[in-house]
Amino acid sequence: MHRFYAPDIETSLTLPEIESQHAVRVLRLAEGDMIEVVDGKGTLFACRITLAHSKHCGVEIVESIEAGTHWGNRIILCVAPTKNLDRIEWLAEKCTEMGIDRLIPIKCRYSERKELKTERLQKILVSAMKQSLKAVLPQLDEMTPVAEVINMPFEGQKYIAYCDDAVDRRLLAKEYKPGEDVMILIGPEGDFSKEEVDAALNNGFVPVSLGESRLRTETAAVSACFACHTLNQKSE
Repeated sequence: MHRFYAPDIETSLTLPEIESQHAVRVLRLAEGDMIEVVDGKGTLFACRITLAHSKHCGVEIVESIEAGTHWGNRIILCVAPTKNLDRIEWLAEKCTEMGIDRLIPIKCRYSERKELKTERLQKILVSAMKQSLKAVLPQLDEMTPVAEVINMPFEGQKYIAYCDDAVDRRLLAKEYKPGEDVMILIGPEGDFSKEEVDAALNNGFVPVSLGESRLRTETAAVSACFACHTLNQKSE
């Protein structure tokens, strides 16, 4: 069954225009056809099309199911966007497929990219949510200075992935405690500055390694996300 995203489906009973176009013009769905709709907040709706219009496809809700998340705890990734947009888009897609709750692009001293337009990234998150059969859309923040993120109130495990061997780092796969909320900082290709690392450590972040290999920013983010999910699954 085809799946669509409509954040206010319960009150509007209408698919957004872009989803309506896909349903009616691309998929040629007609009145009476059944579809799935997710609101991005954890609810899945079985719907029947009542108006096959390419701009405002109307539906009636047949059944609603609280789908929730697939992982049980909050995973927040804070990543310095790469200069190449394709790489940050790939990161966002793959982490959404695995499951994250929030993606915060961070601006660091050595960031390759100082600005980021999030419109296209938001569309990628929506597409990845639907493709991976999830009902929760990750929150996407605007580009945020890393200092603000470091000082952000957060109840849970906090890690900073750092490359400098002079800092005593622990392996994330051994340090992470399954089932608990987690926030992970992933720096730019030039890594975090010493001042940024010191600030993070002073605010309760634990320096971690993702293994022996030096990973690109996007690979590090996906690796960290995968490690958390794997450990959570092993603890079930």
